[in-house]
Amino acid sequence: MSHRRDDPGPVSVTVPTSASGVVEEVEVRGHIVDSLLLPKILDRILLMGGNFEIRECIIGVRRSDPSYARIAIRAPDPESLAAILGDLVEHGASPVHPENASVVAADVAGAFPDGFYSTTNQPTEVRLGGRWVNVDSQEMDCGIVVDRAGGRARCLPMTHVEIGMPIVVGHAGIRVQPIERSREVGAFGFMGSTVSSEKPKSASLQGVVETIRSTRAAGKKVLLVGGPAIVHTGSAPHVARLIREGWIQTLFAGNALATHDIEQALYGTSLGVSLSRGEPIEHGHEHHLRAINTIRRLGGIAQAIESGVLKSGIMYEATRAGIDVVLAGSIRDDGPLPEVITDTLAAQDRMRDAIRDVGFALLIATALHSIATGNLLPANVKVVCVDINPATVTKLADRGTFQTIGMVTDVEPFLRSLCSLL
Repeated sequence: MSHRRDDPGPVSVTVPTSASGVVEEVEVRGHIVDSLLLPKILDRILLMGGNFEIRECIIGVRRSDPSYARIAIRAPDPESLAAILGDLVEHGASPVHPENASVVAADVAGAFPDGFYSTTNQPTEVRLGGRWVNVDSQEMDCGIVVDRAGGRARCLPMTHVEIGMPIVVGHAGIRVQPIERSREVGAFGFMGSTVSSEKPKSASLQGVVETIRSTRAAGKKVLLVGGPAIVHTGSAPHVARLIREGWIQTLFAGNALATHDIEQALYGTSLGVSLSRGEPIEHGHEHHLRAINTIRRLGGIAQAIESGVLKSGIMYEATRAGIDVVLAGSIRDDGPLPEVITDTLAAQDRMRDAIRDVGFALLIATALHSIATGNLLPANVKVVCVDINPATVTKLADRGTFQTIGMVTDVEPFLRSLCSLL
């Protein structure tokens, strides 16, 4: 099916429908053909028991041209139609004649009203008083709280709900703008979205370099999310250099990365293994605990630097550079270090604050912190996940962070090459 803009009229394709039932028209626009969004929408309608008629379809003739489709959806009853419309909202379809969003006051602290709208990480709008309003602080798995007087709306985590807050319920008055995959050949279009250890590493690495440079040139921050394998593989000096030279502005990690980084700085070991000789040191298994104890006795990492005890490493450079560091703890942490946030909800909120103005996230060798970060990032933030285990990258994408580019490779050569190229 094709249609040029100078043709006499739009293309109309009809799927036979029964005379009974209820009908609603929706429209969808953008790169809906080459992104396969339109066939996905039509398929969803049929899978959910409805039928459709394409009333209007205008196809862009150039790669940069958007397309448009107006689709009549027929379902056997209002409940089925509502379910279909609710499903299609997530794919960017919106009613031709939209209603205002339905809002209900929260009746329980820490819980949404029944039927609340559950957000995605895609740019979203709500209709208030007859006009579309952008939803701020976009994040998946939240609700939407509105300020009618100010004409504003924002994503709200469930635990932040207070009694009386006006919360959006249902799918009426909701419009999602799906993020389109990059159409570039260079920069972030370097790898597509597949995960494979057989992709050319040099092209992928160059893409990361170009993206970091363009992110900084645009005044956005680069976020590094790191696991302890960075230290175990001898990569800590590379990360320290990236921070020292101004390529990293935000760091997310846990107690383990910070602890083993400090252990390396104080003892030259990681998990008791000498990083210079690659062999266990006698009583080396105590080093990480002694490193934590040293920092706790001094009152914190900054105090250890000021006293001259801590003289190198990732945490040393991060503290000296004043970058935004969030260390989120877990149930298995030793110590932990004084800077580690042991309240997981408080850690989430600190991470939410820190991702503002982040334009690129580099997730390295940490499954849990990578997934947690991905859940907080809006879909327009570019993400690269580097791990020797392809399952880490797959899990991240499966949990909704679809914009993730996966690189299956060893951490140390990746970071060494990244430093060299930057």
